[in-house]
Amino acid sequence: MNTLFGIWHFIQAQLFPKFEENNGPLTEKEKKFIEILSLLNLEKHIHEYSWKGTGRKRKNRLNIARAFVAKMLYNFETTNLLIDHLNGSKNLRRLCGWADPFEIPHPSTFSRAFDEFSMGCLPQKVHEAMIENHYGDKIVGHISRDSTAIEAREKPVKKNTQEPHQPKRKRGRPRKGEVVPPKPPKRLDLQLKRSLEENLEELPTQCDVGTKKNSKGYKVSWTGYKFHIDSIDGDIPISTILTSASLHDSQAAIVLAQISNQRVTNLYDLMDSAYDAPQIHNFCEQLGHRPIIDHNPRRGEKKHMDPATKTRYGERSGVERVNSNLKDNYGGRNIRVKGPEKVVAHLMFGIIALTAVQLFRLIA
Repeated sequence: MNTLFGIWHFIQAQLFPKFEENNGPLTEKEKKFIEILSLLNLEKHIHEYSWKGTGRKRKNRLNIARAFVAKMLYNFETTNLLIDHLNGSKNLRRLCGWADPFEIPHPSTFSRAFDEFSMGCLPQKVHEAMIENHYGDKIVGHISRDSTAIEAREKPVKKNTQEPHQPKRKRGRPRKGEVVPPKPPKRLDLQLKRSLEENLEELPTQCDVGTKKNSKGYKVSWTGYKFHIDSIDGDIPISTILTSASLHDSQAAIVLAQISNQRVTNLYDLMDSAYDAPQIHNFCEQLGHRPIIDHNPRRGEKKHMDPATKTRYGERSGVERVNSNLKDNYGGRNIRVKGPEKVVAHLMFGIIALTAVQLFRLIA
């Protein structure tokens, strides 16, 4: 039962037949939900949200956490749709932990529980533990890095456009005797010297407006956030960061690499031309990785990869599949909460469901 194959074999050979004998046939979604729950080990992480024995006994937070995972798996847009489905589906309701419909909490209780989970980073902790338990001792071939736009239903925070106290000097060569103040260090240079906690604290996370070019070369804008993902072979996400939509992709690369390096051992780092910066190249090499980053010509001539490197770079499409899978099938487009803490919690409930499904696909 400690290995991924052992868990899968136990579910297929014993758990499914026993459940269907007592409760009736399971649908494919319900079977997938059981597989996901078997890897999450929510019981280990939920004790801090449990009732402490003072005041009115609160609703079972473990059952609600399971229901939020089901919400992502079934891709329900709202909690009310989830509750309606729980009322009508006996199997799913019992898998979450409620025997009868009247035991299902009110939507306001779901909302309070979600607020607790987001403040306590429950889905982030569950995802980290799942990766360490089932992939931490393995060598990974490739880590593919990319970001995706996350649209939110909230007002963007206005940026501080006030000029610094020092007057801005004119462009061009300085006058004789003029003292030119040194340029402030770039974020990438500072990230190389700071710890992971310091780098995470420095990244902006407020809602704002982002702009990028789509696959057809046209500029598109959105209001919300940007979700940065590191995924490994098998389309398994291993680390994520939520930032402001306006943050450039390259500004989160070193931070993602720091997180991923604590969870898995990999050989290659695959990134597109947005990450083509000497600081990122150097940091990957310091970690003992081989960076394969598409060259950004900027003001020079485009440098093309040799055939072998180009073939290996093609593995980067895995992170794009993770992005689209999260958005299309695991709630990535159904953001109904406000604030970076709640938005990342919503996305991470989808990530843990997606990760569990992809892990079982390796052996199924």
